[in-house]
Amino acid sequence: MENADLQVLSQLTDWVTSGQKSWLCTVVKTWGSSPRPVGSLLCCNQNGEMTGSLSGGCVEDDLLEKLRSGKLAADKPTLHIYGATDEDVEKFNLPCGGQLHIVIEPFRDRRHIDGLQHIVKRLRKRQCVLRNVDIANGEFTVEDKDRYQKLEFVGEFTDTDVPGQKFLVQTYGPRFQLFLIGASQVSMYLAEFAQKMDYHVVVCDPREEVVEQWPVDDVQLINDMPDDAVKQHADAFTAVIALTHDPRIDDMGLMEALKTDAFFVGAMGSTRTSAKRRERLLLLDLSEDEIARLHAPVGLPIGSKTPAEIGISILAQLTALRAEKQDEIIEADFRRLAAAS
Repeated sequence: MENADLQVLSQLTDWVTSGQKSWLCTVVKTWGSSPRPVGSLLCCNQNGEMTGSLSGGCVEDDLLEKLRSGKLAADKPTLHIYGATDEDVEKFNLPCGGQLHIVIEPFRDRRHIDGLQHIVKRLRKRQCVLRNVDIANGEFTVEDKDRYQKLEFVGEFTDTDVPGQKFLVQTYGPRFQLFLIGASQVSMYLAEFAQKMDYHVVVCDPREEVVEQWPVDDVQLINDMPDDAVKQHADAFTAVIALTHDPRIDDMGLMEALKTDAFFVGAMGSTRTSAKRRERLLLLDLSEDEIARLHAPVGLPIGSKTPAEIGISILAQLTALRAEKQDEIIEADFRRLAAAS
């Protein structure tokens, strides 16, 4: 299974390579209650095939009909709004007040194949790449990036078509990082699930023989003590989770993680084990406020017992917290970047 962006962009690349007229649609702005977030992608072709989603089914059929009939984006990118009128809201069953602002790009020939193939190659390696699209003519450039950046639409959302005045700047690739302390069986399931949810996964374990047996592809492996690795890798877009059951390993990583901007710090273990861990952390020069950030036992209480179930419970907790703290996470990263410059 591929993550959503890779599914859409690899399918688009295949269609363009085979000479099929195709379109790439991107949600660049939402207003009110919208079913899909900014950055959501959909591609479709002249034969009526689609991959991805913009609204969970509300507008896709209408959009496809307009594209195939030539009413939208026949020769150059088009800016289109769903939900701008009461008629739209009623016709497409959009939430009250909800709007979707969409950039639609036609791909009529093979001149963009190299750029698309480079993007897909980066995504398959779980690396980030930025695409900068000139809305007036559909030309775009690509640039490799170390980390994900928030989508930007530069310019007014109007129908003017002067080159260099409106741009879609979007980074594809892992948005968040999952730093796992310990190459355990739970880590294996968690890593596989997290990759499908667009995390960059880092697994750190000082035990060389354990790291050598790690079976999951496309994971960054670190054979080192977790405290040093956490200091190097954790930022506001990182979730750090300790999974070894060995306090000599887990506690050192948690000690450093609780001092960082990591949006989530968790540890696996029973309620009793978690209470003892907090007592130990108090002896490691951590404040009560810092220790209060620790999610332990980690994961939502769904009755999970198996490693796969535990992995699901942890990702469910991360998903809920990310949605709640999205703006805080972005603001913390902006502060970090400003301080670094």
